[in-house]
Amino acid sequence: MSDPFVSIIIPVYNAEKFIEQTIISVLSQSFTNIELIVVDDGSTDNSVNILNNYESNIKIIHQPNKGAAAARNTGYMQSHGSYIKFLDADDLIDNEMVARQVELAQHYPDAVISAKWGRFYQNDISSFKESPEECWQNMQAIDWLFSSWKNVTSTTVPGIFLIPRHIVERAGLWNERLSLLDDTEYFARTILAAESVIFSRDSTLYYRSGLQYNLSGRKGPEAYLSAFEAYDGVIKALLAKRNHYITRKLAANIWQSFIYKVYPDCPDLIILAEKALSELPEADILFPAGGYTYYFSQVIGWKATKRFKSFFARKT
Repeated sequence: MSDPFVSIIIPVYNAEKFIEQTIISVLSQSFTNIELIVVDDGSTDNSVNILNNYESNIKIIHQPNKGAAAARNTGYMQSHGSYIKFLDADDLIDNEMVARQVELAQHYPDAVISAKWGRFYQNDISSFKESPEECWQNMQAIDWLFSSWKNVTSTTVPGIFLIPRHIVERAGLWNERLSLLDDTEYFARTILAAESVIFSRDSTLYYRSGLQYNLSGRKGPEAYLSAFEAYDGVIKALLAKRNHYITRKLAANIWQSFIYKVYPDCPDLIILAEKALSELPEADILFPAGGYTYYFSQVIGWKATKRFKSFFARKT
């Protein structure tokens, strides 16, 4: 029997510093029945010239800048693999990752296959450190999400997952309205479309941190609106799958965490989050603070502390 075909899809926007390393990490896989689809999302730097150096080994698609979610959808619609991996343009995968994940996927046909991951900073791979999570084990899909969201923030790094095509079709495409947390919403929906998540302990993704352009560090109305819609999507998907007290309690903590994050900058979104919160059990997640912020929050309350910090942030 021939090996199954795997499609790896990478959205690229102004990634000239890192995209070549990412491409090499894919082309170096021991598993070779791969198509690498790179979607240039309107780059204005040297990314396109770098991609052209590999045009005999990869499929390059060009489109006007529409965002990472739209680029991933474009890549998927041009793909032919029975398994799909979405990989970010600045992350790396170990040489055996695809082989190990495909092996598991063939034994568990209705599962999403996950992997280990950790952070390294800039180009210093020696700074790599694994980020172990409770969900690094085989679990039913809904239980995996509860575990991943245990501390309210789920780190769903796209490249750790290998997804059977029929599960992608069942879950639907990426939400192109979202920028911040588009991966969080997508993988919650996709995992819930599977029966289980199977952990590949022999596979590792190297997540590059400390980049100035990284979307995860964005703030402001547009980013916060995207985060609101992403959390709303996650919560609706979870409740549709299992509307139990534990799910509703998690939903309450997600909304309370969102309010902590955006207060006082987005009053309209806060009103909507508080309305959703009023229909759920009481949240018990504490205001995240350390040092002087923790001290002031204990003395004057978290809202006054946030207003104080927001005022001085605008002055600097």
